[in-house]
Amino acid sequence: MSDAVLDMSIIIPSYNPDEKLIKVVEGLKEKGFHDMIVVNDGSDAAHQEPFRKLDGECTIIHHKENKGKGRALKTAFSFCMENRKHTLGVITVDGDNQHKPEDVYACGKALLEKKDSLVLGCRDFSGADVPKKSKYGNTITKGVFRIFCGLKISDTQTGLRAISRDRLAELLTIKGERYEYETNMLLEAKDLEIPITEVPIQTVYINDNESSHFHPVRDSIKIYGIIIKFFMNSMASTGIDLSLFFLASLLFEKLGMPQASLIFAATAVARICSSLFNYKVNRKIVFGKGTTYSIVKYYLLCVCQMLVSAGIVSLLSTAFLAGSFISTVIKAITDTCLFFISFRIQKNWVFKKQQERETKNVFSFHTGLVAKKMK
Repeated sequence: MSDAVLDMSIIIPSYNPDEKLIKVVEGLKEKGFHDMIVVNDGSDAAHQEPFRKLDGECTIIHHKENKGKGRALKTAFSFCMENRKHTLGVITVDGDNQHKPEDVYACGKALLEKKDSLVLGCRDFSGADVPKKSKYGNTITKGVFRIFCGLKISDTQTGLRAISRDRLAELLTIKGERYEYETNMLLEAKDLEIPITEVPIQTVYINDNESSHFHPVRDSIKIYGIIIKFFMNSMASTGIDLSLFFLASLLFEKLGMPQASLIFAATAVARICSSLFNYKVNRKIVFGKGTTYSIVKYYLLCVCQMLVSAGIVSLLSTAFLAGSFISTVIKAITDTCLFFISFRIQKNWVFKKQQERETKNVFSFHTGLVAKKMK
């Protein structure tokens, strides 16, 4: 009787590999996996030998130049959609021999039980042998995911993932060419209505993970790109908002407007101007998506956020008999708290992507690309 897990396609993105790549393939073959797709992501001439040794044992797809792990995964996903029509799913495995065959199998088995899930092979980072950059990196990313996105994921950096073939077209719509693609996959899972399932795996680091091609500064900026851009836009918008709030408060105070009315009026003037700036930047630069009605959703959120902000500021300002300066400080603290809530709502509702149309367009693009590669 055929084992459906062993019939899944194994995807191994590889850049400048050594003999560990061969050990990965050999271990998976011994476990019973037989369909392995290796993507040579533009490796240099000095690192071609592992691919030559694996030629005939694996399907090898070559990138002429290094395009990044994200692009390598997308190339393999597209290949499977075109050439592995009967497979139930794919399992992505790193080529550094840190994912054990039994753990790969466990992730595939979990996918059979929860076919719509994105299955993650999750390591335990509490051990003393875990490299500090990996431990701290995962801790920070895990915290960011929890605060900004409401996602509770124990291993945000894992490359061991099992994915249903039916989900591959959706994953091709996700932005990212390098390491940020795997992070974006987790961030977009909620948008795509893909549940995440975690499977505990062994924590293995070889030579302090020195074979990793991860660049801490460059790749971290890309990984946190959407959050950094949202933060910078929010800071710029907040600067505009607070400046206009302060100026409007002074003007309305001189006109003799009552304190409660002054706060609401100044908040409205400041928020209308700053929100126009914020919406344009968020749609075009930060999230890069949104339906025709996103501006309606955005301003519904703005009105609610403005009322909550104005209500809290008015209540506290009245209670403490605050002038314009103190009211501005109270507003800054209040809006900082609302910032985290706003990110989640904008990402998951205001700028939620039009999934059906985007999936069709991106699938057509990638399958055409793979067809050219295989000729």
